[in-house]
Amino acid sequence: MKLFRAPLYLAAVLALTLSAADTPDLTMVGRIRDEGFRNSKVMSIAQSLTDTLGARLTGSPNAKRANDWTRDKLAEFGLANAHLEAFDFGRGWTSDACSVRMVAPDVEQLYALPKAWSPATNGPTRGKVVHVKIETKEDADKYKGKVAGAILLVADAREMKPQEKPYLERYDEKTLATEGDYAIPPSRDPQRTKDLIRRLEKRKLIAQFATDEKVAAIVDIGSGEGGVFRVQQGGTWRDDEPMGPPVVGLAPEQYNRILRLVDAGTPVELEVDVRARFFDDRNAYNTVAEIPGSDKKNNEVVMMGAHLDSWHTATGATDNAAGCAVIMEAARILKALGVTPRRTIRVALWTGEEQGLFGSRAYAAEHFGRLSDPKDPDQLKLPAWARTERGRTLIESKPELAKVSAYFNVDNGTGKIRGIYAQENAAAAPIFESWFAPLRDLGVTTVTMRNTGSTDHVSFDELGIPGFQFIQDDVEYETRTHHTNWDTYERLQRDDLMQAAVVVATTVWEAANRPEMMPRKPLH
Repeated sequence: MKLFRAPLYLAAVLALTLSAADTPDLTMVGRIRDEGFRNSKVMSIAQSLTDTLGARLTGSPNAKRANDWTRDKLAEFGLANAHLEAFDFGRGWTSDACSVRMVAPDVEQLYALPKAWSPATNGPTRGKVVHVKIETKEDADKYKGKVAGAILLVADAREMKPQEKPYLERYDEKTLATEGDYAIPPSRDPQRTKDLIRRLEKRKLIAQFATDEKVAAIVDIGSGEGGVFRVQQGGTWRDDEPMGPPVVGLAPEQYNRILRLVDAGTPVELEVDVRARFFDDRNAYNTVAEIPGSDKKNNEVVMMGAHLDSWHTATGATDNAAGCAVIMEAARILKALGVTPRRTIRVALWTGEEQGLFGSRAYAAEHFGRLSDPKDPDQLKLPAWARTERGRTLIESKPELAKVSAYFNVDNGTGKIRGIYAQENAAAAPIFESWFAPLRDLGVTTVTMRNTGSTDHVSFDELGIPGFQFIQDDVEYETRTHHTNWDTYERLQRDDLMQAAVVVATTVWEAANRPEMMPRKPLH
């Protein structure tokens, strides 16, 4: 019997230790809830970010306006040291107008948008439509001397299937339980790296070919269907890549029609008018502000953030004005309560996330440290944003690295928060379980050891900083709003965003006041 008492006793001691250190501050939980649910400003913030500021493509004037507005708004809320931090991005760009029409064999106004960083057309440009299939330089050589002045279709048709998935999705008990189960991370697939290299090289190949052959414009197929339409990058913000001709994305149903006509031998003529401008200022910016902590001796920091940039297809409401509004509202709640955290709470709103976590990685490199290049030669063929952190080591560690306790990120749409990804940080999981106990009636029930990626917490996690992304209800994120023309203020859910702001404010407050910093996991 004694053989079993030691581990049981140890477990009890650990439970008591955790309880003493991480019992939630119920008084603050109540105050945060009262302010967040009775005096919320989250929708007012979201409306300014979407309706007033509009789309916020990295490097665009709207993105800079959003940086200025968020800096000033955070200062108005009472945060200290509200400022912008610049990083080198590349060419800025914005589009003023776009029109694409079929003028033969039929006349039809088409639903199209310029792809980001597309050059302008210098007025309406007409040309015959040619379907090209270019994967390699040898493919491109077949079209030399045959497409001058033409408008190229560069993608194959896409099959349009009936919608089977519900447009609206929320977690139920079963799906949350599944999300809470640990999923063994897959081995790195070298083919995925090769496929990404191939796609990047193909885009550059087509851009250079079209420039050399004096093509009038390129028409690509937009993703989505049934009125849901996505357009992202077509040109480039980089100086070392070919710009290419004007590029537009076309609604897939209309693209398919034109392609069928061309492939059937019917002459098709389009008129394309893209009005776009580039800007010399190579800088993009992050917005940063603080709630100063009371512990001036240790100068430790807890961070929370979201990405401010969006694509230009709509006004970037669920991706990611929602997350920014939640973070700003969480900061407002804490300042409105007139309380001082033990650690400084730092707010950061990033740009460049959509192009590859540029803003958060630039901030991390400036303040915390840098990783080595990967050992895999194929990884070195990729741009820096696409290189995996696996197989990389910390080659530069700055003093601030040891002072940041944790980073919390919001970037999964408008849905309410249902829990958190612990990013395989086993020591952090029971801490979150304790903190979330008084939030269970708000639907916050799940702490999973799973990793999640593709957003700004990765820039912290890869340096060994405890970086976390919250689990959110999907709502319409994947089916309707993510990067689409529907991503507008109307898709935001007021009650969900209020709940999320309360959860974030509570979590960040607890992290800022626990006796110790958040536990760290070993670097990969």
